Amino acid sequence: MPNPADQTTFVQQRPGGRPSGPATVRPVPARLGRYQIACELGKGAMGVVYRARDPMINREVALKTIPLAAEFEGEELEQARAKFFREAEAAGRLSHPHIVTIYDAGEHAGTAYIAMELLRGVHLVDYTDPARLLPPAIAIEVVARLAGALHYAHEQSVVHRDIKPANIMFDAPSGELKITDFGIARITDSGRTRTGIVLGTPSFMSPEQLQGRPVTGRSDLFSLAVTLYQMLTGQLPFRADSMPTLMLRIAQEPHPPIRTLRPGLPTGVDDLFERALAKAPADRFETGAVFAQALRDLNAPKRD
Repeated sequence: MPNPADQTTFVQQRPGGRPSGPATVRPVPARLGRYQIACELGKGAMGVVYRARDPMINREVALKTIPLAAEFEGEELEQARAKFFREAEAAGRLSHPHIVTIYDAGEHAGTAYIAMELLRGVHLVDYTDPARLLPPAIAIEVVARLAGALHYAHEQSVVHRDIKPANIMFDAPSGELKITDFGIARITDSGRTRTGIVLGTPSFMSPEQLQGRPVTGRSDLFSLAVTLYQMLTGQLPFRADSMPTLMLRIAQEPHPPIRTLRPGLPTGVDDLFERALAKAPADRFETGAVFAQALRDLNAPKRD
């Protein structure tokens, strides 16, 4: 089974952050703003996701919440609130078949929320289990479609910053595929929180992101390549028992050639990962569109 920690957002303790106390179990609220809460769908590093209904138009939505007032105070709270609405607005402008649709954003009693389409299917985490891997051609096509979606987002100057299987929904029967949580990782990445600084999910992060350097769309493509590697083999390209060792391996050490783990994969797949997982951003695929085409070339029938 895949290690749940591989999909977990890492939180680094930072001196000066608000002290953490015992975990608080909060009851499911009856409503947030105008939204009527039906049930809890899941929890993440930054809040809870609820199934809810918008009574104004009788539409079911997924309501992602972030308890800003519990995590920030004073000037930092105002900065976090402003950043939240900036990021929500940027994500809300995205309109693509493979990016979750944002309907609304607001705040209620110190809790910020984003209302988005309610999705079918499961997280791609399910298909990183070695016993449940998709056929290689399907996994490669799925990631090619995701690369195209990221190309569109990057063209709108929106970088995701936390691409991983847990942030991608896939419904195999219908083929519905959606990237979720655009902009969410940026909301708390530079502020002090009760528990520290949310850095992202280390196993999927690019070298430059782990090192705190500026990131571009090529960082997202690195994370997408890590996702594909795990979907094809059931394991991550970089693994370690500690955060410092993991960071060192991602930044400096080569990944295991993928055909040593799964020899039946298409010819050329190792060359693709050599480029997609290059340490320097300039050595990777230039855009999501170029990455998508390289993936589809792997799936194309070979001519004699």
